Order: sequence, then structure tokens, then C-alpha cells
Amino acid sequence: MKERIVLFAIILSLGVFLYFFQNYFNTLWGLVFLCVAMITYAIYMHLATIHKKRKLKKNPQIINEEFKPFITIMVPAHNEEGVITQTVQNILKIDYEKFEIIVIDDRSEDNTAIVIKGLEDKYEKVTALIRDKNSFPGKSAVLNEALVLAKGDAILVFDADARVTPDFLSKLIPNLEPEDVGAVQARKVIINKDYNFLTRCQNNEYTLDTHFQIGRDAVKGAVELRGNGELIKRKALHDINGWNEETITDDLDMSTQLHIKGWDVRFCPEAVVYEEGIIYLVPLFRQRRRWLEGSIRRYLEHFGEALKSKEISLRASLDMTAYISEFIMPIWLIMEVCFQIFRVATKSAPTNCILSSLIVGCAIAVCFTLAARYSLRRYDDLDRHQALKQAIETSVYIFIIWFPVVMFICFKILFCKKDMNWGKTTHGLILEEELHIQGQKELQQT
Repeated sequence: MKERIVLFAIILSLGVFLYFFQNYFNTLWGLVFLCVAMITYAIYMHLATIHKKRKLKKNPQIINEEFKPFITIMVPAHNEEGVITQTVQNILKIDYEKFEIIVIDDRSEDNTAIVIKGLEDKYEKVTALIRDKNSFPGKSAVLNEALVLAKGDAILVFDADARVTPDFLSKLIPNLEPEDVGAVQARKVIINKDYNFLTRCQNNEYTLDTHFQIGRDAVKGAVELRGNGELIKRKALHDINGWNEETITDDLDMSTQLHIKGWDVRFCPEAVVYEEGIIYLVPLFRQRRRWLEGSIRRYLEHFGEALKSKEISLRASLDMTAYISEFIMPIWLIMEVCFQIFRVATKSAPTNCILSSLIVGCAIAVCFTLAARYSLRRYDDLDRHQALKQAIETSVYIFIIWFPVVMFICFKILFCKKDMNWGKTTHGLILEEELHIQGQKELQQT
């Protein structure tokens, strides 16, 4: 109910602002101001990143070789019999002595539990946790249940399809040493990015996220956890009472709670975790719907706490505010255009006012495309032509995915009952597709 009331208040305030003040001045300038503020902040983050890079070049980070905490690696698995064995075997290759792996079967309907038990019998470092079929649903509940068994000073969470290199922990762990750091997030990369248009755009989306996460880290802002490849101090976990079981995005909710409690969250682009991109449109919409709903709900839920908190840093608070605009912007733009259409229809405004709103929308798209192009050049080493081409593709992809989903989620929060339908991402589709193609070739040969 609190989330519904806060969202309603935000939309109502925005609507009143647009409707009332259009009689006195052109509210288009408010939208322009919001755009300029976002661009200014993006430039500030970019300059901070350059400054940090130069600073580290002059005074390289000194790594404390004595800081080697015991790490508990948790891998939740729901119907993952096709990929979980390869994932665990990959994790066991990590070049770090002090770690354990807890693999959790979350009420699977396939043979995941049997596979996990077999891994426990085969490998000394692996512990299997089989959840009861009537257990509370959701990834947060899974992780909280495993936390009771965990021996680690820090908890590393992987998805069931995660792949890492042996030096993953040696790159990630040093970032966790400072007392005020509660968690560190690794960079995420789509392992099958060249499979089709959707997987390529997902990887480009991740690359753009890497760019912004690095910027947020440089300004000591509100860096966010991304679920796969997140390392959290046990002390920080206890401080926020573990994972929130009433959220559908455990990582984003935890990020906000950590910042509210005054913990710093860092981003480590050198440590890379690879995951499988979604190759079909409907499952992709389902996943993004969950991500966006969880992201919006955590802001609405923790809005009051963030305002009252005396522990959250000013930089993190300002950064969090700046990123809330990414959800307000689509609503504002759509409402602006609707109001302008109404004014033209009632002949209370000139026709070109709609064109002005659309031009601002196009300007936003251009700025976004340029940011994507820079990211692809900087972090994926694409040439100029490919970077621009893929940046345009990705901008169109994000517009098609995010704008309708933002409006749908706002409608859902306002008028529908909250549910815990977290829209599981199916893994192993690439293997299935390859086997299907191979089978078709064999049939043709016979």
C-alpha cells in the first residue's frame, strides 16, 4: 500500500504541475531542464572517472596480500539440471584457497536436487541444500536459508549459469577490504552475445551499465549490485537483516538498504562474470519486467528511510536521486505529449508545441546513443562504425523494451495486488538450440 500511495503522489504531482503551469509558461522547459541536469551529471561522472584513472596511475592501489577472508559462494538453482554441474565445476577452478560452495535447490521440478546431491558427494568444497517444496518462494528466501549454513566472512552470489576465470576472486576481494565497504559488484558480460540481435543488445546494455557503474563508483555514488557476481560482507548483511524476502529483485533492494545504512558499494570492472543472454523476446520482456518492477518498488518502499537516514552519504543520496529520473523521464515525456495533444485539440496551444516535445524526446535518444557508442568503444573495443551501428540498435531496443514496461509497471503498482512472481530466467537454451540444430542436420543426412 505504501508503494502505491507514494507512486500515486508522484504521478499526481507531476500531472498537476504539467496541467496547471502550462497555462503560465511552457512546461517543455522543465523537461529540458531535467535532460540538461542528467547530461551534466553524466559529464561529471565521466570527468570523475578520468580523474580517478589518472590518480591510480600516479599512485597505484596497494593490495594487502594478508587480506584473505573465507568466502561462501552461494548458487541458487531452480530447474537447472542442465547447467548446474558445469557452473559448479567452473567455480571450483577459482584460484583461491579459502572458499566453500553452497548449491541450493529451490523447489525444482526436474532432477536438479539429485544433480546437486551428486556434486556434494563428489566435491569436498560443495554443500547441497535442498529446500522444502512448501518453502517461501523467491531468491531472497533461498539466500537467507543458506546464510544459516554459511561459514564465510563474506558471501559471493552466482546465478546458475555463471562462468568466471580462475583469477576472479583475486581481482574482486581487495575492493572489499576498506571498513566502510559493504559489498562489491563484478562486471557482467553476455557469454553468447553474438548469438542473435537480442543477445547482442543485452550485452551492449550491460556494457552501458558498466560505464555508468564505473562513473558512480568514481564519484562515490550509489553503485548497485546486480545479483550475479556480487560479494557482500557478512557484517553488512547482518546490519540490514539479510535479504529482503518481500522483494522480487534482491540485489537492487539490498543495494538501497546498504546505502541507507551508510555502507559503500564498489564496482570492480576487472572481475568479469559471464552469463547467458536470453535468445527469445517473450522471456526477455518477462525478465525486464521483473527487474524494472523491483527497481521501482525498492525506491518507493525505501523512500522515507532514505530521506530520514543520517548514515547515507550525501553523494550516494544525490546519485540515487539522479537515477530515479530514469523512471520519471518516460512518464513525464508521455504525459507532456498527451497534454500537448489535448491543448492542440482544444485549440488552446499552437500545433508546433507537440513537435517541440518530440524534438526533446529525440534529443534524449541522441544523447543516450552517444553514451552507448562511447561505452562500446571504451569497454568492448568496437571500431567506430560498429560502435555507432550497435549503439543505434541498442537505443531502439531499450526504447521498445523499457518505455512500455515502465508504463505497465506503474499501472500494475497502482491498480494490481503485489505478487512475488519473479519471472525465472530459463538457462541452457543455447545448448538446447545447438542440440536441435545438430539433430536436424543428422536427419537431413540420413
